[in-house]
Amino acid sequence: MQVLHEVDDPEIPKLLERNEFFWLKLHGCSSEQIADLGERFGLHPLAIEDTQEFGQRPKLDDYREAALLVFYGVDPDGTPVEVHFHVSGSWMITVHQEGHEIFKYAEKRIGKEPPKTEEEAIYRVLDALTDSFFPVLEGVDERIDELMDAMLEQPSQDQREELFHLRRRLIELRRIATPQRDILARGGDVLGNLPGLEADDARDWFRDVYDHLLRIAELIDSYRDLLAGALDVYLSTVSNRVNEISKQLAVVATIFLPLTFVTGFFGQNFGFLVRHINSPAAFWGYGVGSMLLAALALWFWFKRSGFLDA
Repeated sequence: MQVLHEVDDPEIPKLLERNEFFWLKLHGCSSEQIADLGERFGLHPLAIEDTQEFGQRPKLDDYREAALLVFYGVDPDGTPVEVHFHVSGSWMITVHQEGHEIFKYAEKRIGKEPPKTEEEAIYRVLDALTDSFFPVLEGVDERIDELMDAMLEQPSQDQREELFHLRRRLIELRRIATPQRDILARGGDVLGNLPGLEADDARDWFRDVYDHLLRIAELIDSYRDLLAGALDVYLSTVSNRVNEISKQLAVVATIFLPLTFVTGFFGQNFGFLVRHINSPAAFWGYGVGSMLLAALALWFWFKRSGFLDA
C-alpha cells in the first residue's frame, strides 16, 4: 500500500484506475485545498464542510459510498490531535493540522509490513492514534504517585495547582476518549458496510480498537479517582500541619500566661513589694526564679501528659 502526501500526486489517478487501495496523508491543508480534495474524490459536501472546520467532537458520518470519521490522538505533551478520516473501499484520506508525529509509527509499520487488506490498513492508523493515549496516561499515573509522596513530606501550593492541572488534562482526554469508544462500538458495522470493506474480518479489526478505547476510558476514570484521593491527602496533610502549628502556639501562649502574671504582680507599686524587693537576690529569687519555675513546671506537665508528642 502506498502512502501519498499531495492531493495532486500523479500516482493517484493510476492507483484509482488499478483500484489499488492507498493512504493520502495531508497535513495543514487550507479550505481551498480541502474543497479541491472533495472535487477530486467526490466527497459529500457536508464531509467537505466538516473537514474545513476543525475543533469538532469525535463522530462518524456515513455517506454510503464513503464515511467521515473525526478521530483524536494525543501528542506526547498531552495535547489532543484532531484527525479527519475519509474512508472508502478504494482509499483512506487523513487530514490533520498538527501532531503529524503520531502517524510516523503507523506509516513506518505499513512500509515495513504492508497490510494484507484495506481493513487492516485503516486499523493500523486508528490503532496508532488510540495507542498514543497510553504513554500520556502512564505519565499522569507516575506523576500522581510522585506528588502523593512529596505531599506526605512537605505539601505546597504548587503541588495543589499541579493536581488541578492534571485533573483538567484528564477531563479533556475523557471528553474525546469516551465518544470515540461509543463510536467504535457501532462504527465497525458502519465501516464494514462500505463498498469494498464488506469483508468478514472488518469488524474484528475495529473491535480491537474499541477494546483499546474501552481500556483508555477506564484508565482515565481510575486516574481521576486517584487525583481525588491525592487531593484528599494534600488537604489532610495541610490540616495536620496546621494542627501541629496551632499546638505549638498554644504551648507558647500557655507558658507565657504565668510569666505575664508574675511580671504583672511584681510590677505593682504595693508598699510591701517596694520595701522588700530591693536587692539583687530578691530580684533573681522572686522575679526571675518564679518565672523560670512556672515555665519549667508547665513544660514538665505538657511532657508527662503527652501533649508535646508528635
